Amino acid sequence: MADHYQNHIHQQGGGDSYGTYGEGGGPDGYGYQADYPSQEEDAASDVTEGHDEEDQMYEGEYQGIPHPDEMKTAQRAARAKAQPAGSAVSDLEELSEQYEDIMEDCGHGKFQWTLFVVLGLALMADGVECFVVAFALPSAEKDLCLSNAEKGMLGLVVFLSMMVGAFLWGGLADKLGRRRCLMVALVINCVFAFLSSFAQGYGFFLFFRLLSGIGIGGTVPIVYTYFSEFLQMDKRGEHLSWLCMFWMIGGIYASFTAWGVIPRYGWGFSMGSEFQFHSWRVFVLVAALPAITSLVGLTFMPESPRFLLENAKHDEAWMILKQVHDTNWRAKGQPEKVFTVTHIKAPKTAEDELIEIQTATGTPVQRWAVRSLMLCKLVLRNVASLLSAELRFATLLMAIIWFCMAFSYYGLSVWFPDMIKHLQYEEYESKVKTFYREQVENFQFNFSLENQIHREGEYIRDKFIGIEMKSVKFEDSLFEDCLFEDIRSTDTMFENCTVRSTVFYNTDLWKEKFIDCRMENNTFEHNKHGCHLDTMDENDVLVYLVSFLGSLAVLPGNIISALFVEKIGRVRIIGGSMLISAGCSFILFLSFSQSAIIALQCLFCGVSAAAWNGIEVVTVELYPASKRATAFGVLNALCKLAAILGSSIFASFVGITKAIPILLSFTALVCGGLVALKLPDTRQKILQ
Repeated sequence: MADHYQNHIHQQGGGDSYGTYGEGGGPDGYGYQADYPSQEEDAASDVTEGHDEEDQMYEGEYQGIPHPDEMKTAQRAARAKAQPAGSAVSDLEELSEQYEDIMEDCGHGKFQWTLFVVLGLALMADGVECFVVAFALPSAEKDLCLSNAEKGMLGLVVFLSMMVGAFLWGGLADKLGRRRCLMVALVINCVFAFLSSFAQGYGFFLFFRLLSGIGIGGTVPIVYTYFSEFLQMDKRGEHLSWLCMFWMIGGIYASFTAWGVIPRYGWGFSMGSEFQFHSWRVFVLVAALPAITSLVGLTFMPESPRFLLENAKHDEAWMILKQVHDTNWRAKGQPEKVFTVTHIKAPKTAEDELIEIQTATGTPVQRWAVRSLMLCKLVLRNVASLLSAELRFATLLMAIIWFCMAFSYYGLSVWFPDMIKHLQYEEYESKVKTFYREQVENFQFNFSLENQIHREGEYIRDKFIGIEMKSVKFEDSLFEDCLFEDIRSTDTMFENCTVRSTVFYNTDLWKEKFIDCRMENNTFEHNKHGCHLDTMDENDVLVYLVSFLGSLAVLPGNIISALFVEKIGRVRIIGGSMLISAGCSFILFLSFSQSAIIALQCLFCGVSAAAWNGIEVVTVELYPASKRATAFGVLNALCKLAAILGSSIFASFVGITKAIPILLSFTALVCGGLVALKLPDTRQKILQ
């Protein structure tokens, strides 16, 4: 291997397409000096001046503990020995080996932990986005007067926009850079989330949430790709799993802020009847804080050096790697350690040359058009390459696993709270009071009416003043010379009634609430406008509590997967967790109360978290750097498509049958778990 590499270096003067940084190379064929090299005068740094390294003695030497540098050398020798004898090593494989060695020398420390928090906040923003519309919708539907179809479209647009965003930003991140694309995506999310909080009409609100979702959809594929390229092999699985915890934190943050903000109606303001800013809009603004914080943090973070090397930007990559090295070793109290890399291989592809040639001439508009067209072609070509001979099998397996997991997870995540609401509604409906043929004359109703049915009643010269009507239905009844004043109603209607000479003053009893009624000589004055005046308790504490418990239940799964992903392997984590999740869903046949559903939701979310962590780690490790974000974006887009299908299909069976959703989720999870066992073990695989 060393001879092959030396020959390659010798040929570079003849026009090889691989550039280098610095000159010379170490005895192992890479641009390393020894771990403690003899520094020339012009290369010595201030921190090493006057420092006699030979007088230093490693403290573990007395106990026979190998020096960390000796362990690194042994690991590299073992990897070299693992190469089949006489096998040709490609240039990209050499780059991967060298990059892994560099990351080992840089160590894992302050730089990675800072990046961990910054990228974690971006992942947290993605978790919050999944809950924003669901928590705001009960209040927003009244503020915006939404129909059931419009509410369904708002729920659908969340996953639809994130699907588009994952595909778009994942592909662009492999061509334009991880940091650059992530920052643009977060800016789009923040801007349109802000605008959506002020939108007064359904159309604008839907449009702004669509664009906001397209922005945040790029976070997951870019975050995992970006962070993995700053991790050495033995730290990769564990720390990517810890990163997943931020998605859980996003769910907890959304639940707490919704619980604390939305019921506080006094936190809003209004400007006449045309502009209303209620508390749910404040929640939409607060929900954007993680994305804003992450965006600020990213301004201090560098681009992925692996991406820069893939795009032949040697100098920039070298400077960033030196920054990582120096930051970590200074924080560990060893500022004397010097970054000794002098030579880094980096390919310059024909695609880059083609863009340079085609964009060298023409007007600025023409150059922009050519660049955009070429960029689209390169992204689509990268997507198509995922089905090439060497990646086809891995892509097929991962697509099945992502789809099965997302279909079950998001389907049950919607089905669980919907079933709880349905059980509550059934319990509420069972307590309905029915009144037959009551005759009331000259009476003033000064108390609220709730959960009642009045049939064939007669109400003569009665007054309904300053009361609330909730879930009240009048059937085949007569109202004559009555007065309805200052009435607020929810789910209230009049069916087949006769209404004569009755005055409706300052009420929300519109004519649409009178179904097949005979209306004779009635007066409607100063009707209330705006659906937000309904009195339904749209902020049921149980809604927030269930979401909070479901998010918190993810914690044990995250911890277990992070601690054992390197010990028992990604494949067993994925397969085992999906099969256990299938068992959790099947238990629903045994018990079906509200408490049982909540308990099983927590168990299911906790076990599923381990599977998700393993899936995301394997996705990063299976694909080469030039296709990593693209592959993650495509698979994450497929995940969102499965989420749309799962949530729609499962929700359609609420109140009809529980057997079909349970069997669907069980089948999908078992299928995905068995397929996962066919995946290769990537624990000891260097990122390509």
